Amino acid sequence: MRLFGPFLGLLGLGFTAHAYDNPLVPLDYGSFQGQYDTTYNLSYFRKIPFAAEPTGENRFRAPQPPLKLTGVYDSNQDFDMCPQRTVNGTEDCLYLGLFSRPWDVSKSIKRPVLVVFYGGAFIQGSAAFTMPPSSFPILNVTNINDYVVIYSNYRVNAFGFLPGKAIKNSPTSDLNAGLLDQQYVLKWVQKNIHHFGGDPHNVTVWGQSAGAGSVVAQVLANGRNGQPKLFSKALASSPFWPKTYAYNAPEAEAMYTQLANLTGCTNKHEHKILACLKSVDVQKIRDANLVISASNTWTTSSYTWAPVIDGDFLVETLTETVNRGGVDTQFVWGMYNTHEGENFIPSGLASEDGNEFNSSTASFHDWLTGFVPGLSKKQIGQVESIYYPAQGTTETTEYNTSNVRAGLVYRDVVLACPAYWIASAASEKGYLGEYTISPAKHASDTIYWNRINSVQQTNSVVYEGYAGAFASFFQTGDPNAHKVTNSSQPGVPGLKSGKEFVVVDDGFKQVEFGELKSRCDFWRKLGKQIPV
Repeated sequence: MRLFGPFLGLLGLGFTAHAYDNPLVPLDYGSFQGQYDTTYNLSYFRKIPFAAEPTGENRFRAPQPPLKLTGVYDSNQDFDMCPQRTVNGTEDCLYLGLFSRPWDVSKSIKRPVLVVFYGGAFIQGSAAFTMPPSSFPILNVTNINDYVVIYSNYRVNAFGFLPGKAIKNSPTSDLNAGLLDQQYVLKWVQKNIHHFGGDPHNVTVWGQSAGAGSVVAQVLANGRNGQPKLFSKALASSPFWPKTYAYNAPEAEAMYTQLANLTGCTNKHEHKILACLKSVDVQKIRDANLVISASNTWTTSSYTWAPVIDGDFLVETLTETVNRGGVDTQFVWGMYNTHEGENFIPSGLASEDGNEFNSSTASFHDWLTGFVPGLSKKQIGQVESIYYPAQGTTETTEYNTSNVRAGLVYRDVVLACPAYWIASAASEKGYLGEYTISPAKHASDTIYWNRINSVQQTNSVVYEGYAGAFASFFQTGDPNAHKVTNSSQPGVPGLKSGKEFVVVDDGFKQVEFGELKSRCDFWRKLGKQIPV
């Protein structure tokens, strides 16, 4: 049944509160008081600690168990973001928020669970929310679906992704700490979500941009290489999956050395450098993050901070996993936007007289060789003449400019191909989709599912078909099971059909994706050289 409106609160339709609408939930480390919002008919917990404060010796360390709490914890409060690149955030940031439609805590209810990771290029972002929370339009598109939503903080930039052999060798430090924060939340779900009416055996992970890159990382680890299996469904919306170097690769060691130099932690003894980095003022690391995050922009590493192959949580690259065959997640859906690569390339590629780059084919060549320096002259030639010629096409567009051409290269290597690869590796069924509505840049599609806005009402077909397919996938693993649009609009085809789900101005199409597959197969064969 479709929700009337679709925004009940905006129409003034309230709900009658019940005793269980402000739930009190006891966990083994504290009791948490929830709240009820009549406008949106949501019960929510805006702040729940899921791990200890990662400060002092716990800086750069995997999350540790939360402290025991006394009394009733008021969860209706904001929490700060993890340290960002400027002056924002605090290290006391390992909190999560939770919301759902009201449920009776006295009854045994098992609803699907959705865990969301935010984007921000692995350098920034926050999970704190106010009413209505992010992704509420998806839950609200129809009342057929009823699931619990969790937004969690995770450490970013140097605090969450500092690489190097010194981190690997330290007994109180861990590589990919930000990814381990996310996994800790998923473990928290397995242990505690039944208290909130959730089913630990029906969990989906979802994110956009670096949040979707986080989904890729979690899928690569889920149930594999000694890691626990913590979810069965994954949706990666425009997964930002930059180059994944080994933790001790020259590029990774250079970042560790640069952080030590910028914070004044240089020392000839490895353990003293790390001890200094664990104790130095947080602002020094923030300032260093600004320098390091921009050190390779437009070239090899995008925004520099990213997951690394650590040998424990991530044991191989995405392309190595796909080449070897499959992951242990049943249902995976990947989405990408037509022109989103153009957000990440030098603006000069669109100009005849740009400063560092311009629209000439020679300038495109200079950018390309900087972006993928591991490729041979022959392979660069294949990119320029076969897969991305000066004038060409994709499944949904034509191009003849260096700007769009470079944007497609970036889009495919970092965003679209990771979406395709991870979906193709699903153990049961994968789905692929493309968002084409102009300008179809990075995050353009969020207008239909992130926050309530007028576009969702003026273009209700796209809203109901797009957000409705997401909701159905979260609920069932099948984006078509609870389809909201009528039979005039096609559903989401399975990846094995050779077709992708395409979001267009007035609805949806199913389009063969042979060109994208060919380009992604090319990049997959070169995965070790890039590396992705």
